Amino acid sequence: MIIAPARRAEKVEEYYFSKNNKRLDAMRKSGVDVINLGIGSPDLPPAESVIEKLSTVAHRDDVHGYQSYVGIPALRKGYADWYAKWYGVELNPDNEILPLIGSKEGIMHIMMAFMNEGDGVLIPDPGYPTYSSVSNLVGARVIKYKLYEHLGWQPDFDELEKMDLSGVKIMWTNYSNMPTGAKATMELYKKIVDFGRRHNILVCNDNPYSFILNDKPLSILSVEGAKDVCIELNSMSKAHNMAGWRFGMAASNKDVIATVLRVKSNMDSGVFRPMQEAAVEALSLGKEWFDKVNGEYRERQKYAFEIMRTLGCKFDEKQGGLFVWAKVEDKWKSAEEQSDAILNQTGVFITPGFIFGSQGERFLRISLCAKVPVFQEALRRIKNMK
Repeated sequence: MIIAPARRAEKVEEYYFSKNNKRLDAMRKSGVDVINLGIGSPDLPPAESVIEKLSTVAHRDDVHGYQSYVGIPALRKGYADWYAKWYGVELNPDNEILPLIGSKEGIMHIMMAFMNEGDGVLIPDPGYPTYSSVSNLVGARVIKYKLYEHLGWQPDFDELEKMDLSGVKIMWTNYSNMPTGAKATMELYKKIVDFGRRHNILVCNDNPYSFILNDKPLSILSVEGAKDVCIELNSMSKAHNMAGWRFGMAASNKDVIATVLRVKSNMDSGVFRPMQEAAVEALSLGKEWFDKVNGEYRERQKYAFEIMRTLGCKFDEKQGGLFVWAKVEDKWKSAEEQSDAILNQTGVFITPGFIFGSQGERFLRISLCAKVPVFQEALRRIKNMK
C-alpha cells in the first residue's frame, strides 16, 4: 500500500544542500577528494567556558527533565542583556523574548502563527531558500521582491510601493544579508520599518550574521517604534559557534511573542537545561571573543577572495557575513555552469547563486567554514584549472 503524501509536502523539494551533499558523497565514494566550500556550518568550537558550563551542569541530577517552553529566566535575561549591550535595544525578558531551538525553526513558528492559506508574503530575491519553502508549506502566496546589486543589495523602495500589496501580511528581510554579505544600515532599517507600518505588514528580520566580519552589528529593533511592526530572529549558531546546539531567539512586542508561543509550545518541550545555562555563559562573552572569531574568518576570507579573483569573478571587498559572494564572467552562461566546471575539474564545490533566487543566477558563493589549509588546497587546485 502506498500512502499519498500531503499536498503541502508536494509543494516543496528536498533542501538543495541536502541533495547536494548526496552528490558530493557519491563523488567521494568513487575516489574524488572533494572540498566542500558550500554550506555555512561553523567548524570552530564554542568558547571553552561554554563547554565547561555544559559539562558541569550536566553532572547535576536535577536538570534532566522537560524544560519550560519559554526557556529558563536566566536565558531570557541573557538575551535581553546581550541586545542592550550590543544593539542598544531594551527588551523585557518576561514577555518580549522567546528562546527557540534555532532561528530556522523560528521561521516556521512565525509563519504558522500568522499566515492563513492564500495570505501574501514578501520574500527577498536573492534570499534564504527556507523563506520560500516554509511559505509553500503553510500555503502562503509567495511574492518575490528584488534586491539589486547596484543598490548595495537593498530593495528599490519605489518599486516596492508600486507592487500589489493586497493581502500581504509578512515581509522577510535579512541583514547582514545572506547570501550577498550586504551590511545593514540605520537608514535601510528605518525605511523598512516605515514601509511595514504604512502597509500594516509584519516585518520579520532574520539577523544571525550581524557579528561576523562586521564592526557595527545592528538590530532593526533599534529603530524607534520598530517593536510595533517587527519581529527579529537571532541565532547563536554563527557568532558563538553553536550551530549544532540549536539556539535561537525571537524578539518583538509581547502580543506578537505570545502568538508565536502558542505555536511553539505545541511543537517542542524545551531545551536541555545544561545547554541553556551554557548559552547564558556564551551570551556573556565580551569583545575579545568576537575579535577572535572574526580574526579567523578574515584570514579565511583573504583566500576566498583570491579564489574568486583566480576564477575571474568580481566582488565587494567590504562585504561581511559568513560567505563571499561574487559575480561570474560573461563568458559563462550561468554561475551554475561555472560551479559544475570547477567541481568536475578540481573536486572543489562552490555554491551557485541561483538557489537563492533569480537575482543570484550570475553569482557564486563561498562559505568561510573551512580551515585555512583547506582554502590553500582549493586555491592550488583552481589555479591549475585548464
